[in-house]
Parts: sequence; structure tokens; C-alpha cells
Amino acid sequence: MDRCVVLVDAGYLLGAAASLLAGEPSRSRITVDHAALIQGLRERAESDTAQPLLRIYWFDGAPDRVPQPEHRRLRVMSRVTVRLGALTRSDGRWAQKGVDAAMHAELTELARNRACSDVVLVTGDGDLLPGLMSAKEHGVAVHLWAVQAADGDYNQSEDLVAEADERRVLDRAWITKAVRAKELTGACAPQPATRPEIAAILSAPLPESALAAAERAPEERHAAPNGAAHTGHTAHTGHTGHTTRAEHDGTEHDGAAHDGTDRPASKGVPTPKDLAALRSPAPHAAPQPTPQQPANATLRWSSEKGWVERPGPAPDPADIAALPTLAQLTTAEQRWADREEDITTVGGDPYEVGQVFARRWMARLGDPAGLQKLSTMYPRIPHRVDGELLRYAARFGLLAHKDDQIDEHDRYAIRAGFWREIDVRTAAEPAPAGE
Repeated sequence: MDRCVVLVDAGYLLGAAASLLAGEPSRSRITVDHAALIQGLRERAESDTAQPLLRIYWFDGAPDRVPQPEHRRLRVMSRVTVRLGALTRSDGRWAQKGVDAAMHAELTELARNRACSDVVLVTGDGDLLPGLMSAKEHGVAVHLWAVQAADGDYNQSEDLVAEADERRVLDRAWITKAVRAKELTGACAPQPATRPEIAAILSAPLPESALAAAERAPEERHAAPNGAAHTGHTAHTGHTGHTTRAEHDGTEHDGAAHDGTDRPASKGVPTPKDLAALRSPAPHAAPQPTPQQPANATLRWSSEKGWVERPGPAPDPADIAALPTLAQLTTAEQRWADREEDITTVGGDPYEVGQVFARRWMARLGDPAGLQKLSTMYPRIPHRVDGELLRYAARFGLLAHKDDQIDEHDRYAIRAGFWREIDVRTAAEPAPAGE
């Protein structure tokens, strides 16, 4: 069959690209435009083999073979098939298991069935030598591509190089069309880019319980011996189970954040950067009142904000608590269609996941009045809906494999996407009469 197939060992391709561009083989040191990379592979393969492309096979490892967001983006692209092996951690390093065997099996099967005339291998592993030799015996021309090595030497098995029919090198100029090295600040890992939607949630208004505590603080401070005031606390995400620590000196944050909508967010919970600034006040600044932590209370940084009494957050208002969950609103046919959409079109970006969930929930809720009431609770999401939202997000590989918790930054992005969709819908629909 006169067509070509590309088999890509993602661990080799991206690891070698990271070594070339960032000086070490860690894929966390680079950013990849997967659409541009796939297009570049297709154009180069068709040019080198003079045959139309049948398919690109992308072989990679993933924890428990669960597709990660990048794999979901790739597998919905035209002419791309993703094959996943296991990703295991040993001696502090991640290692792929089963990827070489899967590539060997695919290469041998394609050649045996004469599915193509040319095979492009993007790999450096000598374990594929038997499969390469078998493909040649079935009359398939084998093209071996290498990524330019950082030290100018080979980064492929010499036996593999010697056995290939054709060999090409993907040089720095070609690699940088789709791959970039991340800019680092000092020797630390790169900090995640600031997203205004997440900043808006972090700086959302405090509930009335916190404001009341601030008003009571001066009287409590006079009653306390030596004027001592409590300045520390523990923050956690309540029902989600993820724990973090923060410091709070009780000073109000006057800055306003914006999430791209008309919703202002002033007088909010300080972000870490704000806290650092507040701990170093300007000279001659007037002393600010410091509210004490209410007894048996904790500060929640989830869909709950401000001081709330233990053992749990204040209950949702009755009309909000009565709102049904997405599962209650979804029929069996819709559930099947949702799963199909998740597999074929949803890339898995945390912000996108929140948007997709909210879009489905609002479309099936069909209650403009309920949405208007919900929007007044920003940024708090009803407990049942919030838990369902995070469980939905876990399907897309957003769980941190170490402790099966969603990363804190991803949680904010998921909820920001949810609220963005709520804002779009409530802004487009007039409020019910009498409100």
C-alpha cells in the first residue's frame, strides 16, 4: 500500500527536545504546541517518503495508563492515534513501561499486513531493532528520525541507525517551530502563569461572618491580656480533602481583581503576593485593626470563603441547596453522548473542564431564576455541585498521582471556568420579574 505511517516515541522526542533546548531531559522544562508538532511531522513524513500519510501513532506513558490532558488533545486530532503504556516511579525518576513493546507490535503488524510502504520511526531505543528488521523483510522502507543531540553526538542506538534504510535529523530550527524552553526564575521551577479568572476567585468578597468578626475585633483585643492578637491560621479546602497552609494578618485587601466579566472583586482574601506586601507595611502607615480568629473556626480556600464554624461550612440557602446536580438532570442517552463528547472533543484543560460542566448543567437545569440566585453566591459553588464538578474533572487526568488530589491551582481554574459560563448565561438572560 503506497502510503506512510509515523511511529513516535514521545518520551524520546520530547526528552531529547528538552535536552537540546533546556539542557536537561525533563519534559516539564518545555512547552509543546501539539497541533504544530503533529502538522510538522506530517509534512516532513510526506516530503521524505513521497507518500501520503496514513496515520501518526503517538506512543507515551501515563500513570495507570490514564490519558493526561495532552493525550486527550492529541487523540482528537486528525490522523493521530494515541497508544499509552504505564508510567512508574523508581528511585525518584519516572520510567515508561510497555511503550517499546507496543511500538514493536504495531510496527510488525503494519508490515505484516502491508498497510503501508514506508514507516517513519522517531525513536532511539535499540529494543525496536527486531521489529525494524521484520518490517524490512516484509518489504517496508524504514526511515529513522533523530532529534539533534545537545552534545552533537548520537542519542540513538547505533545498531538501530545502521539497520535503517534512511536517516534524518530533526534539527533545532525544526524543533523550535513547535517546542519552546520555559523561562526559569533563578534555579527554581517556572512559576505558573497568572490567570485573571483565578485571581478573581482568590480575591472574592468575604462572607458576612468574617466581616462581623472584623467589627468585633477591637473590643476583643481590649479584653485580651497585653493586647495580644492571633495572627495565624490553617486553611484547607473542606470537603475536597486538600490541605494547605497560609498566613493572614487581618488587613483588608483593597485591590480589585477582574475575571474578564463585569463582576468586581474587591475587599477579598489576600493572595500570597498580597500577604507578603502586607507583612511589610509602608513607613508611617497607620496601624490597621487585626481581627481575631473566631473560636473553633477555620478559613476555607475552596468554594467556601472566610471564617466558618466547625465542624463544617454553613449550609447552603434552601433554594440553592434544592438545585439538582448534573447527574440528576441527565438521562441515560445524554450520559452516553456526554461521554462521547468527553472522549472526542474535550481537551482536558482545567478551565475548559469547568466550562463544559457548567454548560451542560445550565442547559439541563432550565431555571433562569435559579441561575440568577446562584450568581449571587459567587465564588461559592453549592456543595453537591462542587463535589460533582471535581469528580468530573478527575476523569481528565487532573489528579496529582501522588495523593489522588487535584492540584490547588487546577481547582481554582476549574471553578473559574464554571463561573465564567454562569456569568455568560446570566448576563444573556434578563432577571425574573420582581427581582
